[in-house]
Amino acid sequence: MTELRALYPNDRAMLREVGLRDGRQLVKTFPSMATKLEWIKREYTAGVRHCEIGSFLPAPRMPQFADERELIAKVRKLEEAFSSALALNEHGAADVLDTKVDEIVCVVSATEEHSHANTRRSRSAAVELVRKTAAFRDASVHKPVFMAGIAMAFGCSVSEPVAQSAVLQRTEQCLTAGVDVVGVADTAGFAGPNQVAELSRKIQGICGARPYNIHPHDTRGLGLANSSATLDIGARIIDGALGDLGGCPFAPGASGSIVFEDLIFLCETKGIPTGGDGETLTGVRIITKKEMPDKHFY
Repeated sequence: MTELRALYPNDRAMLREVGLRDGRQLVKTFPSMATKLEWIKREYTAGVRHCEIGSFLPAPRMPQFADERELIAKVRKLEEAFSSALALNEHGAADVLDTKVDEIVCVVSATEEHSHANTRRSRSAAVELVRKTAAFRDASVHKPVFMAGIAMAFGCSVSEPVAQSAVLQRTEQCLTAGVDVVGVADTAGFAGPNQVAELSRKIQGICGARPYNIHPHDTRGLGLANSSATLDIGARIIDGALGDLGGCPFAPGASGSIVFEDLIFLCETKGIPTGGDGETLTGVRIITKKEMPDKHFY
């Protein structure tokens, strides 16, 4: 069992490095197992303690995610390190819960159009999957922390503008369904600092003492500004990816996540400890750039 406050302590920013998941979604070539294990090892040496390692999807469809169990086992051997993995359907949830992963993540879209494109189910069906996954988790021997991420929370590239009320409704539904943490994702990279600050205040009001997560993207170059805005409100769980890897297959025009190394520097300038060493992390890019040449690096 992974305790929520062990994963997300109150005294620091817990930055989730999502390159192994977000960064591998769109690639035509992807790192070997040796490279991925070295990636995790070197990130850990640089102070990274939370890695989102991938998605549990059928290997014929997404072969880059066929080795999640081995990656989870690798992270588990590292002291005070935590792994996270996505489950997009019931089979994926069962497979994730059969591992020793520290956090399981489900996705609920803010818009109906993106929900069908991303997971082939309606928003209400996605919330029902969250409910079922919470029940699976509570009944399992190993009980990971459970996060629900709300995609397209700040604007959708395949639908109409997103109302804050829709995001807040999804937040309340997911908490009622049994999640420990709610995350809001700027999947298309449409957000600005004022918008992020306003939604962060409202999400914080709903979550109360529970931590909440922000997943920015940098499509318009505002990812760090948006991260700064939510840090000022009190958010302490923020996602970034090594060298700005990332992107959603169903968010046309969206670019990568914010640069994880720069996110660490941002927190340092605000006096918020992270435990990470951004300078050391820049060297880790070398081991992935050779095997992922079709991805842009910062």
